[in-house]
Amino acid sequence: MLNNIGPAGLILIAIVVLVLFGRGKIAGLMGEVGKGITAFKDGVKSPDADEIEDATETADAATARDVTPEERTERDNA
Repeated sequence: MLNNIGPAGLILIAIVVLVLFGRGKIAGLMGEVGKGITAFKDGVKSPDADEIEDATETADAATARDVTPEERTERDNA
């Protein structure tokens, strides 16, 4: 399907996207995508085990919310 799109089709698509979204929004979006990729690469390169351990130690069990469902009685099921 994408083999049928030639250079003229790609230019037409680019023009339509620019008209719809504008140059500023597209530039901002690409900047955010670049920041996300950079952050992902940094996270993959140096996973910090100390940082993970610190996060688990600081998590307070008292602030955790109990999400166990309540038991149903026969009257609730009817």
